[in-house]
Amino acid sequence: MATNPADRRSLLRSGLDRWVKHLVDDAESRLVSKRYYRPPGALPEIGFLAACTRCGKCAEVCPPKAILTVRPDGGLAAGTPYLDPSIQPCTVCADMPCAAVCPSGALLVPKHGWDGYRLGELRLHAERCITFQGLACSVCAGACPVGEKALAMDAEGHPVIRAEGCVGCGVCVRACVTSPSSFELTMAEG
Repeated sequence: MATNPADRRSLLRSGLDRWVKHLVDDAESRLVSKRYYRPPGALPEIGFLAACTRCGKCAEVCPPKAILTVRPDGGLAAGTPYLDPSIQPCTVCADMPCAAVCPSGALLVPKHGWDGYRLGELRLHAERCITFQGLACSVCAGACPVGEKALAMDAEGHPVIRAEGCVGCGVCVRACVTSPSSFELTMAEG
């Protein structure tokens, strides 16, 4: 049975893409000892580290002053911008001024802005949330800069994360009244 040359090329390209992604992921895990939440529009980590000039312009224009700089002892990442949502989360500026001002291309405003873009992945720990213990609260939903598209309250008064709209900024994690927070933020994959 003859195989279509286009099918063979597609299969080869798919295998090559997976192999290259594996190489990049492996190199990144060897070169980057600590992962950082990067400002919106950041290139993948190795590309980001190579492209970032450490100029600090992104931090200067950040309205909530959420962008910090990796300390001098931070290895390859020293001097690069990062976010620490526990100190000051990104407030999801509509025009992403931090990415727009980047002169090197280490940060790029995504083609569709925040639509489909993720800084992190959010998870709700219902066992910590006071709404599941019969108390009324909606602080998290009220604080969310994206609004009901990302975080809403259901008919019973419990928070509901809408993954398709949540950008993983961490505002709700910080705003939550429980300690530890009822929300957990982890780095977005890819």
